[in-house]
Amino acid sequence: MQARITAKELFEQVKDRLGLRWIAGQRGEGRMLEPGERLSRRPSLAGYLNTIYPNKVQLIGSDELHYLDALEPRQRWETLAKITQARPLAIVLSRDQSCPPDLRDAANESDTPVWVSSRRGHELLTYFQYHLARALARRATLHGVFMEVYSIGVLLTGDSGVGKSELALELITRGHRLVADDAPEFTQIAPDVIDGTCPELLQDLLEVRGLGILNIKEMFGDTSIKKNKYLRLIVHLERQDPQDDPKPVDRLYGDQGRQQVMELDIPLITLPVAAGRNLAVLVEAAVRSHILKAKGIDAAQTFIDRQAHQMRRHSPW
Repeated sequence: MQARITAKELFEQVKDRLGLRWIAGQRGEGRMLEPGERLSRRPSLAGYLNTIYPNKVQLIGSDELHYLDALEPRQRWETLAKITQARPLAIVLSRDQSCPPDLRDAANESDTPVWVSSRRGHELLTYFQYHLARALARRATLHGVFMEVYSIGVLLTGDSGVGKSELALELITRGHRLVADDAPEFTQIAPDVIDGTCPELLQDLLEVRGLGILNIKEMFGDTSIKKNKYLRLIVHLERQDPQDDPKPVDRLYGDQGRQQVMELDIPLITLPVAAGRNLAVLVEAAVRSHILKAKGIDAAQTFIDRQAHQMRRHSPW
């Protein structure tokens, strides 16, 4: 799913943080910025005034105002026309600078939003780039329970009724934290980083069959909830029918693989669900093993190396 944002939405989201005031072009509140507009090589989401490769949010500081003031009247008029014809999402003046009357008139005529901030230019640039990158990032909603286990973001997946919520509840009682139940939302915030959060409607809540909806924050305290976490591991619960033959599993490496989430490969571990298995302990062990492998410690490879060493020791050749 690709996100999009309008000028009004962006203004409402950042006005308090950046101390913004809307001084011209109010009719352009519906002007929209979509991810597809970022395909061009040069323009950036936010940057200082650029008429050759116009930025989506054009920042005007004292140097940019001095540049405009130094232009001949006709050049100035043509430059202002270029700025507005590029249809930026907004023009932002830094450090509470006065908006030139001709820029205000051009903005009102073209419905180009003009905002003024008390912040300095580099602060505006940094925050607008960060905020717009997150707001327009690729998003996906996956079915499962998203947890923080030993500081690692773990998504518990499986068929309905397999026991995901019960497992999550037991993990919470063991000191781990809930991020989102049922429909966690994931955002690709960097080429190799996926951040998971909880929809506002489901915040702090966990549905457990037989108990209904539980407020985890009220039951276990603030430390039982985590606002967001990077997705690093997927644990898939697979129901095992006692009457069926067990699926063959690699005894050394277990049932491991990878699952694509927004074209990124996320490590996947499949755990069979059967009577008598302590899934909470198994998930904790899976996370600890994942952490060790990230540090270069692989128990299976250690065993293979030891076995090879023993075979070489007892070999007659």
